[in-house]
Amino acid sequence: MNIETPAIVCALRTHAEHGAVVRLMTPKDGLQAAYVRGARGRRMRPVLVPGNLVEARLRSRTEEQLAHAEVELVHSRAPLLSEPLPASAIDWVTALTATALPEAQPYPRLYDALDALLALIEAAPSALGWASLLVRYELLLLAELGFGLDLERCAVNGSNDDLVAVSPRSGRAVSAAEAEPYAGRLLPLPRFVREGGGANWTDVRDGLELSGHFLQRDVLAGRSAGLAEARSRLVERLLRAGALI
Repeated sequence: MNIETPAIVCALRTHAEHGAVVRLMTPKDGLQAAYVRGARGRRMRPVLVPGNLVEARLRSRTEEQLAHAEVELVHSRAPLLSEPLPASAIDWVTALTATALPEAQPYPRLYDALDALLALIEAAPSALGWASLLVRYELLLLAELGFGLDLERCAVNGSNDDLVAVSPRSGRAVSAAEAEPYAGRLLPLPRFVREGGGANWTDVRDGLELSGHFLQRDVLAGRSAGLAEARSRLVERLLRAGALI
């Protein structure tokens, strides 16, 4: 293997005395794991921060061998780690990406969405500016892994009008008329999820409930409890920011 690529640092695990295995999300080659010599040293520690954009050169003699990587910083998001809400968001989305995706499978849409989300977290004056994109990233990741929701037509009558809820079992949309008898048993479907555009804090809360249900069921179940806890911390902070709890 011989890859030179931009990449987003997603995870870091110490290995041997001075090195670390780094998981990098790349545009064309998906999630790549590689050993970085000196990763724990003063020069490399600020480079290998989750969320940072880097230029990586990965080399291995065989596909089965763990690659070795040389990594250069392109753009640092380390200053955001001193701000609790952006830090929680970056911690969650990078950990989710590193844990959920199989290695070496191309996910160009996910790379672009992750890059855009991290840039917006950095640039937006408030969390409301990026929270809806976070929900959309989670739903895109579900779809790319084969767990996408069917939000085009009502599961009951086939209509694509006035879709307001989602079945927690099937992941299919339900119209307002058909949802009424099942109030409290369906998940909310905020308009921005289907149509794009802006979202208020109520929309964000509903979107987080929607994506969170299917992430927990289809992706997080059986994985490290720390991953679910990272999302719980982020959701709690987002809802506090929106004065919803």
